[in-house]
Amino acid sequence: MSNDARWYVVHTYSGYENKVATNVLKAAENRKMQDEIFEVKIPTETVVEVREDGKTREVERKIFPGYVMVKIATFLDENDMPKISDEAWLVIRNTRGATGFVGPEGKPIPLTEEEVYRLGVEKKVVEVKYEVGDTVNITDEIFEGFTGKVEEIDLDNNKVKVTVSALFGKETLVELELDQVEPISD
Repeated sequence: MSNDARWYVVHTYSGYENKVATNVLKAAENRKMQDEIFEVKIPTETVVEVREDGKTREVERKIFPGYVMVKIATFLDENDMPKISDEAWLVIRNTRGATGFVGPEGKPIPLTEEEVYRLGVEKKVVEVKYEVGDTVNITDEIFEGFTGKVEEIDLDNNKVKVTVSALFGKETLVELELDQVEPISD
């Protein structure tokens, strides 16, 4: 029984996401289950709205209305399939506004690591050993073997912009993830 924590998607009534998130954490605290239910996130994005009078304002919007992500302690069952405890399942399932887990027949299926990062639930921590102006090797499969000059580093969004030389006979600016480039070792 290997113990670790994985992210699961819980379906909620639309508009109940914040209430479900708060109530799940409160129920975990009340039942002393903080070692099983670790955190709840509602993926959001900031968008700029232009009102009819021409004024703009920044608004935070839910990326997936009707869903929350819950990080729950997971163990492997006898078939080496990820599973959560019955008590954790009951806490989530009995939370007012939650309709159940996303998965076949409401069975909790954890998100893959790639899905977690793509959905923005967690950010990948990448140690950047290069800076703007450095020449780097590209390890991304499409541009693998090419070198380029770092033009911009965006740590918040895990992106780096690199000017790649000799691509189609000219310099081209490409945007990659921070871990898709590495400094050229001397």
